[in-house]
Amino acid sequence: MKSPQCVGLYWQWERDDAGVVWLTADHPERSANLLSRPVLEELNTILIQLEQWAPAALVIQSAKKAGFFAGADVAAFSEITEQSEAEALIERGQGVMDRLAAVSYPTLAWIHGHCMGGGLELALACDYRIARQSSDTRLGLPEVQLGIFPAWGGTWRLTRLIGELPAMQMMLTGKLLHPKQALKLGLVDELAPERLMERAVRDRLNQGVRPAKHGVVNRVLQLPMFRRLVAMRMRQQVEVKAAAEHYPAPHRLIDHWVANMGHHDRAMAGEVEGVAPLLSNPSTRQLVRLFQLKNRLKGMAQDKSAPLPNHVHVVGDGVMGRAIAIWCAFQGMQVTLQGLAPELLGAAVREAASMAKRKRLSREAHRALLDRLVPDLRGDGAYHADLVIEAIFENAAAKQKLFAELESKMRPEAYLATNTSAIPLQELASGLQRPERLLGLHFFNPVARMPLVEVVEGPQTDPQALQMGYRFVTAIKKLPLPVLSRPGFLVNRMLMPYLMEAVRMVDEGVDMQRIDRAATRFGMPMGPLALADAVGLDVCKAVGRELAATMGIGVPQKLLELVDAEQLGVKSGRGFYRYGRGKPKPNSRGRAFMQSRDITHRLILPMLNEAAAILQEGVVADPDLVDAGMVFGTGFAPFRGGPMHYAASLGEVGVVTLFQELEEHFGERFHRHDGWMTPVLRRWLQEKERDYVDASCQRQDTHASDHNPAGAVPHPS
Repeated sequence: MKSPQCVGLYWQWERDDAGVVWLTADHPERSANLLSRPVLEELNTILIQLEQWAPAALVIQSAKKAGFFAGADVAAFSEITEQSEAEALIERGQGVMDRLAAVSYPTLAWIHGHCMGGGLELALACDYRIARQSSDTRLGLPEVQLGIFPAWGGTWRLTRLIGELPAMQMMLTGKLLHPKQALKLGLVDELAPERLMERAVRDRLNQGVRPAKHGVVNRVLQLPMFRRLVAMRMRQQVEVKAAAEHYPAPHRLIDHWVANMGHHDRAMAGEVEGVAPLLSNPSTRQLVRLFQLKNRLKGMAQDKSAPLPNHVHVVGDGVMGRAIAIWCAFQGMQVTLQGLAPELLGAAVREAASMAKRKRLSREAHRALLDRLVPDLRGDGAYHADLVIEAIFENAAAKQKLFAELESKMRPEAYLATNTSAIPLQELASGLQRPERLLGLHFFNPVARMPLVEVVEGPQTDPQALQMGYRFVTAIKKLPLPVLSRPGFLVNRMLMPYLMEAVRMVDEGVDMQRIDRAATRFGMPMGPLALADAVGLDVCKAVGRELAATMGIGVPQKLLELVDAEQLGVKSGRGFYRYGRGKPKPNSRGRAFMQSRDITHRLILPMLNEAAAILQEGVVADPDLVDAGMVFGTGFAPFRGGPMHYAASLGEVGVVTLFQELEEHFGERFHRHDGWMTPVLRRWLQEKERDYVDASCQRQDTHASDHNPAGAVPHPS
């Protein structure tokens, strides 16, 4: 029996016959719980009240289907304008967690679904943690991906619970853990199915807290010399993927670990001193904005009445077709894969098995995965599928012929999607009986790593087909980007001028490694020539020719020569680079000199010009979606916020000046597009430019107080 409920705005609690208080989080206006300031304040008030009640124990749980807590309220980060506000928010969160950790009765967090960021810090402040044994349960501290690190006592409590090195690995990567991984690390005490939850909770509360044991490694790390040596190695590893200049958070976390982790109060103060300045850092602001853009894309699937495919039929046994089929099967879809070559269909099954092994699926899950992925040489799956995805080579005539064959097999209510990377849907739909059921679903290579899918709307595409596309893409854990059908859509239309300008510089004799280095120093995940090799030079040539008529960029001579010589990049072992053992080596050397600044501007400005044209044509709804497409579809320097925010950081005058300089030196292809003059884009740029000026002034104010004895914490440089 439980006593009548006490109901607050965000929490409900009741006391059972054993004296255990069950405290349930349930935000009335959200589908997922977030630890916003009001939620924290109400929790603090409840903890004060419970001091008078003296419960036998406290169990914290969530009423939300989505999970325990998704973290702190990230939207509040962007509202912080002063460092003192950031410090107050962090200290308040620490105070509530410390109060929970210090209560005199046992406390337990019952975790299901997502338990991330501040939600995990809340769970860490409890004596026990039990996680639901389910495939949708995930635990982690992904703050570093937002440009900060845990600051509500998480760094202190996690290192004490699971050991210093595992804790640092978890915080530096931001990776989410499956339940079994969390149990193995000691992050949770027990796993239990939903039906046995209450029994598991009561048994655990009766057992008493066992102190964590971490062995000799933790003891050695208390010696300053060893701690500094390990920290040096950590910094080297982090710098490879996250340069301190652009992503300061993981480096500040390592500094904090070295200096402050020996004592609770020092650790709490170190979190404040480390994270408060980061909240006003431009990189953090952009990473937070991208997180919000990611949620915006996830929210595209608003119409829950739209059909969600269960059986997907993929046509095409090449790299993309196999990868799409495997990914859909991993996400629980029934998949048939049609192709012409039995050996390639067999390769798809082997690739799926290999991925299952890498992901350490259980024997049952492995078998179920392979049962869902069915090779289909005759294409019989098209008769039964809810969604057919075409993923053959880029040739409009071949696709039209295939569409006619598929449409004769497909059920009238089924949908047809093309994975074309550049061909407009209106060209492909010309022979279809039901063109309203055709949409584009453009995946990016490698499918398992790239989160974006362009959902392409043709002139005749039915709105219900688009909603189905958004639901499908979200269901397979990808991000749907709505785009209109124009040659190249968004991502390839912006990417091709970037790649072609890089090849043009090779034609001019500029060393290819110098070109690629300029791009990676700008913040790109890889250089344009290495990227072209990865995509496939034949694909680049085909897309370039498809776009040449509408964009007038042309295909450079070097690219034509390499394709004619069947040097297609990574897949053939040779392209701009030679691939074998060890690092790729340049296929040729250039001797012409060009300043890195000029190389960077020649690479990036064509992308910006194409973005202005795309916005003028309405291919996407607004500049933020341009940024989302290029960051999630190509890895465009996340700390810069995307190409449009990079343009805003230059300022409207800076953009005009750069185009004028490049046009004067390198020709009229750098003539500024008329789209830059549209009122909507000009207003957006001016608004964002003001944000950059305000942020710059704020950082200068922070630096100006560096020598003030009262002393705000210096902003990271």
